Amino acid sequence: MSEPILKVEKANKILTLTLNRPERLNALGSNLRDLMLDELAKAEHDEDVRTIVITGAGRAFCSGGDVKEMNERLAKGTRSVNWDQVLNPVRDIVVQQLRNIPKPVIAAINGAAAGAGFNLALACDMRIASDRATFTQAFVKRGLHPDWGGTYFLPRMVGTAKACELIFTGDIINAEQAFGMNLVNRIVPHDSLMQETYAFAKRFADGPPVAIGMAKRGIYSSLDRDIKSALEYESFAQRVCQATEDHKEGVRAFVEKRPPVFSGR
Repeated sequence: MSEPILKVEKANKILTLTLNRPERLNALGSNLRDLMLDELAKAEHDEDVRTIVITGAGRAFCSGGDVKEMNERLAKGTRSVNWDQVLNPVRDIVVQQLRNIPKPVIAAINGAAAGAGFNLALACDMRIASDRATFTQAFVKRGLHPDWGGTYFLPRMVGTAKACELIFTGDIINAEQAFGMNLVNRIVPHDSLMQETYAFAKRFADGPPVAIGMAKRGIYSSLDRDIKSALEYESFAQRVCQATEDHKEGVRAFVEKRPPVFSGR
């Protein structure tokens, strides 16, 4: 029996989704996108999942679109346009789900992150890179426009001029360069990538999920708000968090000089 193209593992309140097409450098072909969407939808309502880790099997994180599948489609000739897929493709729903799910999402980048694979990593909340990781907006080399949110994420992270350079050239950058551009949170030795990632993820898995979820929403929604709206949301979120058992536990733990144990209530 062949292995699934998306491995799903859950332990210690951390859900790990491993892209598992190593023979194609974990390209986003077949039904991999649909499987990711299904698992993210389930994770959103699973109280046993507080943090999500996305990584790749083998020597790549994700090489982006499956160019071999693209070539096979081109060889078959022009197809009629499915406008539902054009206007609301699964990839866009996956990106929105990563942004909207009220749980931290961490990309553990074990190797090449190219094209859509680069942007999949950018759609996550945080990124930990192996010292062997590389990054490229490879679309231009295939005569394509970026997808998976590249034109949204990159300018916000590195500025307009650098985003133009990366997208227009498709140049490959290494982990150190990515760190210097604030594209990754930290770089770790390749052999300890998952150990370091899980230690990082555990900090959020042990945290208060209501407060973290609302903070995630506040951070991203503030990118498209004026300061008045952002302050109004902060006040609303603070009142919601003050009504939780986790807030009471946090106060008690501080007074009792012990680590808090958050229940998610």
